[in-house]
Amino acid sequence: MPGATTEISDTRGGDIDALVIGAGFAGLYQLLCLRDRLGLSVKALEAGAGVGGTWYWNRYPGARCDSESHAYCYTFSEDMMREWEWSERYPEQPEIMRYLNFVADRFDLKRDIHFNTRVTSAHYDEAANRWNVRTEAGEHFSAKYLITAVGCLSTANVPDIAGLESFQGDWYHTGQWPHEGVDFTGKRVGLVGTGSTGIQATPVIAATAAHLTVFQRTANYSVPARNVPLTPEFKQYVKDNAAEIRRATRSTPNGHPFVNSERMTFESSPEERHALYEAAWETGGLQFRTTFQDMMVNKAANDTAADFIRGKIRQIVNDPATAQKLSDIDHPYAAKRPPIDTNYFETFNRDNVSLVDVRAVPIECIAPDGIRTQDGDYPLDIIVFATGFDAMTGPMLRMDIRGRDGLPLAKAWESGPRNYLGLQVAGFPNLFTVTGPGSPSVLCNMPVAIEQHAEWIADCIAHMRDNGIERIEARPEAMDAWVEQVNAAADATLLPLATHSWYLGANIPGKPRVFMPYAGGMARYREICADVAAKNYAGFALSD
Repeated sequence: MPGATTEISDTRGGDIDALVIGAGFAGLYQLLCLRDRLGLSVKALEAGAGVGGTWYWNRYPGARCDSESHAYCYTFSEDMMREWEWSERYPEQPEIMRYLNFVADRFDLKRDIHFNTRVTSAHYDEAANRWNVRTEAGEHFSAKYLITAVGCLSTANVPDIAGLESFQGDWYHTGQWPHEGVDFTGKRVGLVGTGSTGIQATPVIAATAAHLTVFQRTANYSVPARNVPLTPEFKQYVKDNAAEIRRATRSTPNGHPFVNSERMTFESSPEERHALYEAAWETGGLQFRTTFQDMMVNKAANDTAADFIRGKIRQIVNDPATAQKLSDIDHPYAAKRPPIDTNYFETFNRDNVSLVDVRAVPIECIAPDGIRTQDGDYPLDIIVFATGFDAMTGPMLRMDIRGRDGLPLAKAWESGPRNYLGLQVAGFPNLFTVTGPGSPSVLCNMPVAIEQHAEWIADCIAHMRDNGIERIEARPEAMDAWVEQVNAAADATLLPLATHSWYLGANIPGKPRVFMPYAGGMARYREICADVAAKNYAGFALSD
């Protein structure tokens, strides 16, 4: 019952070995690695009523993965890769949920997951060498190892706009979408935000709304997804080449099954470049950014891609003033998350869709009947906030995590996230983070990054158990060196030039501006982590 305190014990009568927070891609695989491969007593805690993580909550119209389906999956089991069949090039949210439930059922994972269980605190007891975790319902869990698998994009960012509480209509955040859906038929809808989510949602909402007004602060690039149903021949190709697909995703910088071109931008004539961009545009998807090898490190090279996409926007959008607003983009291509879309720019040719540039005419407040900007009022029945997340650190910091001597993680990270390899923080023994800041995470096809992290953590714990090691934590000097390495990797690219990117936390007022993910590539990161382990976990303090 609410408020009760429940001690969770295994069949031996002691506390559990490991506790995993989250039951999305990361939590499910970490549970499997620790329970089935190491034989530990493990429980997972999940705030939602089912598995899925990010995909459990993000059910907004048009929610779809931007990695190709045959690579957006677990690869640890070739048999499972052959058994499951995706239906489309880019899976939609319901299909991803079916896949994750298929995996959870195949390995009987749900019996060790506590659903509807939101963690409120995790405090380290140094004398006992245990993490004491409490939940919203008052439950208490105790474990030697604590692994946070809470996702990078799971803490919704609802903008602090004056008057929201006075709005007489309905409002929603795309990351907290009602499971029963929202009926836009005949409604005047305002969509705030034009990142990847807004770009996905706009065409779908416009199809049924009486009128859709899109409020754009930052114009964005987008490349057609070219989503199609998968043919029987391609499905058979995936089954026959499971091992090769796995090898490809583990050897490329971003964890995708396609390789970056070795061509340099200015080795081609302008005519050749244009033809190559046209071919990439027709192919669609994230492969566009692999057209030339130097696209993300050479600003002049990137400009050729950016100019091509801006030209496409102006060709597609009929109204010149709207086209100008949509193509007035202030950052290099792919310096922010590079969206892909299905008819996003085409949607602005509909009679029932309009665009408001809130950089030119800022939102002043939300009124009872709509949104008020500096140039007037926009009456609305529904407001949709596609304003993203407190990315990477938000999911960690919303829990009251305290390490040795009661040190709050929020205090340790008050100037920005500092850790070693994105895996551990000094002062927080036996606390591991899956795809946290300092790892490739959001710059990578996520299942690839997740598998590497979950396997590394499991191998580390196995090493500790085999060698009588009770505690492991990052050394402060190793964290300092890694933060420098993360910064250097970012500075070698054009990524920091998008100064308002959520990669830097710029979408959250007051959040330290620190480039959070490791931009050196997943393949290189995998080598670094393997080398650290081979050198007896260099950079970590291990003690009995």
